[in-house]
Amino acid sequence: MTGLRLAALGLVLAVALAGCAASGGNAKPSADKDAAHANVQLGVAYMQQGQLSLAKEKLERAEKQAPRSVEVHTALAYLNERLDRVQKADEEYQLALRLSPGNSDVANNYAVYLCRNGKVDKALQYFELAARDRLYATPWAALANAGVCLRSAKRSADAVKYLEQATTQRPNYSPAVFELADLQLELGAPGVAGQVVDRYLALGVSAPDVLLVGVRAALARDDRSAANSYARRLRRDYAESPQAKTLPQLLGDRS
Repeated sequence: MTGLRLAALGLVLAVALAGCAASGGNAKPSADKDAAHANVQLGVAYMQQGQLSLAKEKLERAEKQAPRSVEVHTALAYLNERLDRVQKADEEYQLALRLSPGNSDVANNYAVYLCRNGKVDKALQYFELAARDRLYATPWAALANAGVCLRSAKRSADAVKYLEQATTQRPNYSPAVFELADLQLELGAPGVAGQVVDRYLALGVSAPDVLLVGVRAALARDDRSAANSYARRLRRDYAESPQAKTLPQLLGDRS
């Protein structure tokens, strides 16, 4: 899996972790639960900064305060994955699922973990569990993650199906739009990739990675006018973005 695609999965995981509410039958006083939640937030923040020792300290303290908190065990699972303690991470995810059966945030996070560790078919089961949950706030993110996971396993045809479902459910979800357009370009269908980009832009939204894949798709089908149009918009709206800074090399003097 490329760094960019892995970052897309990681972003969804981090958002779900930060927003996951403590649950799972914790009988301790409310003050302990609140303290555990605060320590989880600190632990996640430390993980995001790469300070794993401090993250471990905060999360272990949170576990003592709320040993049956789904939020705590989900965060501990992610920490153990970061520490390359794969078996312990798996145990923490499964404990979180036992504490809160059917929790789609946990199911999506566990699926991300499984995919990162090469267990693609098992990951799909949990992505689909989350995507089918009518109470889940972001089913399209689970579908997009499934598509990214399948791309990493070189299962492009299956990846297209999941990414198309994600963009159908949420047409303005730029990570899925980018992945779908980029995959179509990789499959030798730059015209289809351009259509994916144009449908998204027609909604009145934009994102630098989507505009850049639009440039690449237009160049691949030798449509210099469209490539320049995407490039102008990318430079205008996201002048300081890494994507805009790749344009001179990509376009040369053609823009």
